[in-house]
Amino acid sequence: MPRYYFHVIDGRSIIDNEGAELAGLRQARVEAIQLAGAILRDEGDTFWKGEQWHMNVTDASGRSVLKLHFSADDQGIAPDEDREIETLA
Repeated sequence: MPRYYFHVIDGRSIIDNEGAELAGLRQARVEAIQLAGAILRDEGDTFWKGEQWHMNVTDASGRSVLKLHFSADDQGIAPDEDREIETLA
């Protein structure tokens, strides 16, 4: 089975030196989405600092096979609107 590596670049580089053996590119796509979701869930507050980050998925030869880009813009919600959003959650 091929091995894929999931590198995250968010102002610093987090290099995946272990990778994961996956059945193929389709499974690598699923893994990339799941990993990105976990990062957004666990690091959500830092995501709103306005810096773009991306995940670069490479194969065992180091060739880039997938790239996911992420960014968010806080549109300056007024404090009253922010409280309303919190109560809806």
